[in-house]
Amino acid sequence: MALQQDSCILLNDGHKMPVIGFGTYAPLQLPKSLAEEGVKVALEVGYRHIDCALIYGNEVEVGRAIRKKIADGTVKREDVFYTGKLHSTFQAPDHVRVGLEKSLKDLQLDYLDLFIIHNPIELKPGDNVFPVDENGKLIYHNTDIRDTWKALEECKDAGLVRSIGVSNFNKRQIELILNMPGLKYKPVCNQVECHIYLSQSKMLEFLKSHDIVLVGYSVLGSSRDEQWIDPKSPVLLEDPVLNTIAGRLGQTPAQVAMRYLLQRGIVVLAKSFTPARITQNLQVFDFQLNDADMKILEGLNKNMRYLLSPQWADHPKYPFHDEY
Repeated sequence: MALQQDSCILLNDGHKMPVIGFGTYAPLQLPKSLAEEGVKVALEVGYRHIDCALIYGNEVEVGRAIRKKIADGTVKREDVFYTGKLHSTFQAPDHVRVGLEKSLKDLQLDYLDLFIIHNPIELKPGDNVFPVDENGKLIYHNTDIRDTWKALEECKDAGLVRSIGVSNFNKRQIELILNMPGLKYKPVCNQVECHIYLSQSKMLEFLKSHDIVLVGYSVLGSSRDEQWIDPKSPVLLEDPVLNTIAGRLGQTPAQVAMRYLLQRGIVVLAKSFTPARITQNLQVFDFQLNDADMKILEGLNKNMRYLLSPQWADHPKYPFHDEY
């Protein structure tokens, strides 16, 4: 499968999305300046797709980095594909635009290229991003997701965002939107955890049948933030089979892990705040995995999620009880 560094995938609304994105999530204890420096390096070495979210708490820094690189002539605004996310406390229809405008204000941008519902799990609207009751339990909320989607469609019509999509949705939840009366725009993507231990084959097949792109996060494993991840979970990039293939091809394990997904038609988000690795992770266009290697890597799938978010498992819209 021939892919160039500037390879893009055509979305179902006619816009194009670069097949490699730079992820900006970092555990809370890390300084926000890392995201700013990382995005600057990423844009300098050739990334054109930046993925962030209100809940990461660093859109101000990420926006500053993008604007600096526009100001110095590295990129034009139209060269950069920026993905933002609607946080769980903004899903009520009258809050959707408020959530989007907060991101635009923090980023100091006029529009987003993609805005996705971060999670089907909704929390009580308000100023607190993780609202809890007196027992420290999260306070849930329940808007019909189709009403949230209508409000997103209005944001697209208003020119605040070019494309709209979802994240962490299961098949049933996507079908709710696809089958809703008066649907104006289909989701262009579903952003989900995807890597050699979680191949997402059934989800991929389902999305492709509806011309929806699968965007993979945690493609190199996870940042091992103990707030979300079981510290005993295996370290993906240390996988012996992955390392054997990488060694034979003269590539890094990360490059092979990304290439495997790219060849399956998946958009990959890779995150690192180390300049050398940021550069390396983009160098996946000058080699190809043969069918035998693809099959071996497919065999590593164990349907294992790093991000199970067990603290939300009792939410009626928790997406991971379903097979996909």
